Amino acid sequence: MDGPELYGGGLKKVLYTLDKVRSIGFRKAGKALSANNTCKACGLGMGGQLGGMVNEMGEFPAVCNKSVQAQSTDIQPEIPEEIFAHDLESLKELSEKELASLGRLNAPLVKERGQNCFRPVSWDLALERIAGHFEGTDASRSFFYSSGRSSNEAGFLLQLFARLYGTNNISNCSFYCHQATGVALEATVGTGTSTVELSDLAQTDLFFLLGANPASNHPRLIHQLEAVRKRGGHVVVINPAREPGLVRFAVPKSPASLIAGGTEIASCYLQPRIGSDRVLMQGIAKAVLEQGAQDEAFVSAHTDGYAAYRNILLGLDWSFVEAETGLSRGEIQSAARLYGGSDKAVFAWGMGLTHHLHGVENIEEVANLALLRGMVGKLGAGLLPLRGHSNVQGIGTIGVKPVLASEVLERIEAEFAVSLPRNAGLDTMASLERAAEGDMDLALIMGGNLYAATPNSMWAQAALDRIRTKVYLTTTLNRGHLFGSETGEVIVLPVTARDEEWQPTSQESMFSFVRLSDGGINRLDNVRPETWILAALADRVLGRSPVDFRQFQKHRRVREAIARTVPGLEALADLDVARKEFHIRRRLLHEPVFNTASGKARFVSKKVTAWKQSRPFTLMSVRTEGQFNSIVYEDEDVYRGVSHRWTVLMNRNDMARLALSEGTQVDIKSAHGVMTCVEVRPFDLPAGDCMAYYPEANALTGTAVDPRSRTPAFKSVPVSITRSETNA
Repeated sequence: MDGPELYGGGLKKVLYTLDKVRSIGFRKAGKALSANNTCKACGLGMGGQLGGMVNEMGEFPAVCNKSVQAQSTDIQPEIPEEIFAHDLESLKELSEKELASLGRLNAPLVKERGQNCFRPVSWDLALERIAGHFEGTDASRSFFYSSGRSSNEAGFLLQLFARLYGTNNISNCSFYCHQATGVALEATVGTGTSTVELSDLAQTDLFFLLGANPASNHPRLIHQLEAVRKRGGHVVVINPAREPGLVRFAVPKSPASLIAGGTEIASCYLQPRIGSDRVLMQGIAKAVLEQGAQDEAFVSAHTDGYAAYRNILLGLDWSFVEAETGLSRGEIQSAARLYGGSDKAVFAWGMGLTHHLHGVENIEEVANLALLRGMVGKLGAGLLPLRGHSNVQGIGTIGVKPVLASEVLERIEAEFAVSLPRNAGLDTMASLERAAEGDMDLALIMGGNLYAATPNSMWAQAALDRIRTKVYLTTTLNRGHLFGSETGEVIVLPVTARDEEWQPTSQESMFSFVRLSDGGINRLDNVRPETWILAALADRVLGRSPVDFRQFQKHRRVREAIARTVPGLEALADLDVARKEFHIRRRLLHEPVFNTASGKARFVSKKVTAWKQSRPFTLMSVRTEGQFNSIVYEDEDVYRGVSHRWTVLMNRNDMARLALSEGTQVDIKSAHGVMTCVEVRPFDLPAGDCMAYYPEANALTGTAVDPRSRTPAFKSVPVSITRSETNA
């Protein structure tokens, strides 16, 4: 990139946060951020009973601009009623940022079949209409979906309601992000979540950061990486894009870092070609073997399948590794030497590894590499999936998924004296595929933006529109409530934000740490907790069900039910009384005893073949620094020096080969769609790779999924790029 070197963090973000706080009001912002509620942003987790800006290690202030951004949306006044005089087509002209900025919803909305406007209605009318639709729908033609910002209590009621209604078509947003992680880790170490806790990061001497950009998405993690470097450790970043915030980051809570214009984060930065992560992991492992740095004692005592894995590495040709990754043998060996010299290494990854048709295999190779040197099952070392939504892991833990563990299913049946459906439920993509075929009549969608989260945006809109009735639970409007709502009936129910809950709720971080949020802030007079809504609907729909959902208006009753039915969550029963937050048992692996039948971890062996693309370029969709998941707070991407979102980032030599200069407009085409008149900017990427922003780039993404995790390939889309006719 031309011009001064960009870096992450710094005074510009301090001033941005200050401006946000001013726009909220210092008193309101202070109350929201300091209250004993879990942060609403990423799954790194902070807040709860130690204080709103304190993490489980007692560090203060554990806060970032993502926390402030999330609060800024929730503290808004209600949407003026005049907005709903505008039809859907007018509202569709607004961007995600503009829609979120309209204000908070404070009344149920109904858009009737054949109409093109929302109108506010009473709660009684909204619930009556929804119950009527449930009663008139075959359960097999319905699905239930939750984002990761809902509480454990709401998630448990959602899946219980769905199963008693008669369907296992229950899913959550992890099927579009970290489901590949869960499948791979279950296959290798026997637990689908992180094997480390936050305090382990204070002990590690080597941190592998794979396919993730925490400078933008998990800013408080950068503080931990800075600490690794300060104590003489190393950070190996593996990412096709050379992200400025991962090269240097001016940590806001560190005066020295601010004064110096940023702290060096990456001690080694590898930029493999998009989609070559499996090969690179095997290449690093091969180099470890060649350097004699494997832990033979650990491997022999605590793993199965090593011989087959070792044979694959020995047969791996370096010329193949170099050709596939675009990296030299020397670069890979350098990273391997850092690994070979480490005592405690943590491997962390994001959706850059999971968003592929071979996402599960990517994570299995990460686990293989960690096991090769005994870096799972010891303090200060292990595996760390970087989760997005603040409670996405908890939502999966308490059963918002199409298949329950047999033990959980049997416990629920015994607890409530009911019989639950045993048929295989549909995951997120499968539910929408059924909708696209016209075989889905009803959807209850709790939080999130399913339209924006789904690949192939034109297909997603058409699939959602074929669902006869959609019920949304949300705090604000987003494009997911508009696109795909053209034909059928849509009912939008306004819910409390986490810190507005009428009773305490619980959440689970990416470290399997369960927190208690007090709630209790009163901002709007006509919003309802998700639990209140779900219990009221279930009571109306299920009638004489053996389960009295009215009891679940009290959150303590929900937590007691979870404690009795979900292994590992027993401490949830008296969480609101004891106020003792906890790690879920059998998740953290500080000793080499694994949650498998043999008690040993497993190497998963597979020879990787060449990955061929059908078009000249491979595109990955990314988020700007000013967004969180599909929520856009800023159109500018300050860390990458990009002024607006309708931009594609390309290798400078690729631009020269196509005779493109900075600011030229291009058309990007895939087998699934096109983006026209997109502005080009140069960025440090491997030749043949490019980046565009999510969710706009969903226009290019296909609906094919990893066969094992059912996760779409948002990060490896074959595209062609040509100069737009507007440049002529």
